[in-house]
Amino acid sequence: MIRELFETDCEVFFVFNGTAANSLSLASLSQSYHSILCHDYSHLERDECGAPEFFSNGTKVLTIPGANGKIYPDDVENMVKRRQDIHYPKPKVVSVTQSTEMGTCYTVDELEALGCRAKHLGLKMHMDGARFANAVASLKIKPKQITWQAGVDVLCFGGTKNGSPVGEAVVFFNHDLANEFDYRCKQSGQLASKMRYLSAPWVGMLKSSNWIKHASHANKMAALMHQLLAPVEGIRIMFQPEANSVFVEMPRRLIDHMHDLGWQFYTFIGEGGCRLMCSWDTRGGGCSHIC
Repeated sequence: MIRELFETDCEVFFVFNGTAANSLSLASLSQSYHSILCHDYSHLERDECGAPEFFSNGTKVLTIPGANGKIYPDDVENMVKRRQDIHYPKPKVVSVTQSTEMGTCYTVDELEALGCRAKHLGLKMHMDGARFANAVASLKIKPKQITWQAGVDVLCFGGTKNGSPVGEAVVFFNHDLANEFDYRCKQSGQLASKMRYLSAPWVGMLKSSNWIKHASHANKMAALMHQLLAPVEGIRIMFQPEANSVFVEMPRRLIDHMHDLGWQFYTFIGEGGCRLMCSWDTRGGGCSHIC
C-alpha cells in the first residue's frame, strides 16, 4: 500500500518511534567520519537526545540557520565547501523536515532545488516526515512530488502524529541504502516481537485515504485556531500556519492562565513562543487536544 501511495518501488520498514526512524536511517546514509547537515531547529538536532550521533557511531550533526524552519541550497553548499580537508567531518547527508518545526512546508520547487544541489554536491537526502501527511494535505500534491521525484533517498513517514497508536515507517526510495537495514533495526531493539501491531494500523490509515483525511482535519483546526487568535490583543502570530500548528507569542500571565485551565503546550520548540499543535482528532468547538 505504501508503494502504491508513492507510485514507485521502495523498501519499507517499521520502527517504534520517530527517534529510531531518523537515527537508524541517517546511520544507513553515512559513516562515523561524516556529518549530517540540517536546520538549526530540526528535531534531530534539538530533540533526539544525541540519538543520531549514537546510532551512527559518532557522525557529527552540523546545523544551518534559515527562515521559517527551512534550509536553502546555497547555504548547504557553503557548509560543504567551507572546509574540505581531512580534519573536518565530511558532509554526507542533508536532512529536511516536512512539515518544518515552525509549521511551514517546503514547496515542490524548494525541495527539487535542494535535491538537485544535494546530488551535485554528492550528498544523500533524508526527510524527517513526522508530519509528512500534513504537508501533503497542505500542498495538495501527490506524495511522490515531494519525495523521490525531488531527490529524497529516505523518508521517515510519521504515523503516530496522524492517528496510529505506535510505529513509524522508514521508506527507502534508494534500494541500495536499505541494504541490511533490517539488521540495524534488530540490533537497536526496533524489531517488534509482534510486528503486525506496528504495521496493521497503517492498513487502516492508508485504506480509504484516512491518512490524508486525518491530516487535512488537523490542518483545518490549526487554520481555525489561527483565525480566532490573530485578532486577540497581546498575541502575535510568529509564522504563517501551513500545517497543523500555530506559533504565538503571548504574555506570561496568559500562558499561566491557559495552563491552569488544563491546556498543555510547549514553549521551547522552534524559535520560542507557544506551540499550539492541533491533532488528527481535535474537536472544532474547543480545540481540546493541544500539546
